[in-house]
Amino acid sequence: MADDAQYAHDPKFRQFSVAVEKALRSFESTSEWADLISALGKLSKVLQTHTQFHILPKKYTVGKRLSQCAHPALPSGCHLKALEVYDLIFTRIGNDGLARDIFVYASGLFPLLGCSAMSVRPPLLSIYETHFLPLGHHLSPALQGLLLALLPGLEEGSEHTQRIQTLLVSLCKVTDQWLFYNALWSCVLTVPSARLPALVFVLSQMTKGSTPEDQQHFFGDDLSTMVSY
Repeated sequence: MADDAQYAHDPKFRQFSVAVEKALRSFESTSEWADLISALGKLSKVLQTHTQFHILPKKYTVGKRLSQCAHPALPSGCHLKALEVYDLIFTRIGNDGLARDIFVYASGLFPLLGCSAMSVRPPLLSIYETHFLPLGHHLSPALQGLLLALLPGLEEGSEHTQRIQTLLVSLCKVTDQWLFYNALWSCVLTVPSARLPALVFVLSQMTKGSTPEDQQHFFGDDLSTMVSY
């Protein structure tokens, strides 16, 4: 509501808000995945029609509906359409808006990579590269969740392994290497399925011949977390 306050008396924004509400109501009558794709198409059309505003009305409901459309049981066509809408939203709200509302959208995006079809992974990774990486240190509160979102893609033989590894390296650079590895060891400690890909990544980043002092950041800034594992 606070975001909407600045446009409270703008008739064009009220028109935009009404159009979003109408598009969201189309999700209520869905009975199969094709209906969800149709509803996503209506929401996408509204977003592309009203481009002059940098905020999104009903963002919590929008985030909830997108999360439902990213459910693992749904086909890749539904996931791809949902990613199109995510991209439209993130382009609209910009870095500041995404940094503020990252948890509104993370519940749908973060679990998707591990269960998605191969055709879904390129646009999903593009969203992380285009919209999440530029957030830099603003990613810190969501860093552990983002790492857990990416680590399933490091399975051996995947065509996207190198791209995901490059993305992880970039995340380390734009956040803070100590903070990054502390979050990574927290993933290892708390999520068994993350242990193998996380350790493979750490080993791939270590440099043979370097002194332990030069590679202390690999242990994170909380040594007790790594030792607990």
